[in-house]
Amino acid sequence: MSLNNTPLESAYINLVSGNFIIAQSLGIEDGVDYCHSRGIRRIDEVSINHHLKNGSIVLINPIAVSVTGESFNLSTETIATQFAIKLKAEKLIGFCSLQGISDKNGNLLSELSPNEAEKYIAELEKQPKNHSDILHFLYSAIKVCKQGVRRSHLISYQENGPLLQELFSHEGIGSQITMENCEKIRRANIYDIAGILELIQPLKQQGILICRSREQLEIEIDKFTIIERENMIIAFVALYAYLEEKSAEMACLAVHPDYRNLSRGEKLLKHITLQAKNLNLEKLFVLTTRSTHWFLERGFFPAKVDMLPIKTRAL
Repeated sequence: MSLNNTPLESAYINLVSGNFIIAQSLGIEDGVDYCHSRGIRRIDEVSINHHLKNGSIVLINPIAVSVTGESFNLSTETIATQFAIKLKAEKLIGFCSLQGISDKNGNLLSELSPNEAEKYIAELEKQPKNHSDILHFLYSAIKVCKQGVRRSHLISYQENGPLLQELFSHEGIGSQITMENCEKIRRANIYDIAGILELIQPLKQQGILICRSREQLEIEIDKFTIIERENMIIAFVALYAYLEEKSAEMACLAVHPDYRNLSRGEKLLKHITLQAKNLNLEKLFVLTTRSTHWFLERGFFPAKVDMLPIKTRAL
């Protein structure tokens, strides 16, 4: 397909390659002569960073020379691992023939910690089927994660445009090894208001949530807790405490449509319940007309108006 009449028509992207690697001899190890397969002695990260800052794409050749001028073959896994560590990469991406890493039932595991990945390797090595591509990636992923690379992602080269989906969508595809969960629950701040309003608007139109203006959110933002994924707010809830009555209202619970049915609501409910307990509150209530059954299934029960705090009875 031609690039004419596309945003890339006038783009100038340079591809740079060079002798950025100095190889070293592995010699004979455990009686095995590695011949022309060698390891990495040194990486010229200064030159590589220079080209990256100039907007170029750096292509690394798997053939490298030693200090004596000999040419040696380097494995792609070794190159990717060492470069990710040396260049302090944000993410290491690998390709395999499968959709990613799956459990015993064939369900895709979208996220694993390094410890979980090590357990998965132990199970995989017991199987008679060859999983060398996944094993090589997992070994590399565990190593780079422990050396400060936040995430490693395994995606399928048989998919259509997998790299684009991974880089330019919040949900992504495949499986990732990460030192930290890509989703985090935290208290909201003033910079989260735009994201909260974006989620509130369609729910307000459906009559699920009451209208909250930007000014009201600015005043009450410290009462909100959010779930953030890839710098995007995907769920939130508010807690209004009535200390004198030893009770609190759980309000404005909302989850992004693309992330529903994945227990985000339950996570926020548990978080808010813990907040209420830490405040020594005895009751947690919610005012709703559209989500009654969801709360009933999670231990709430209908209550009379006179059981509510005085300030909320007129609502």
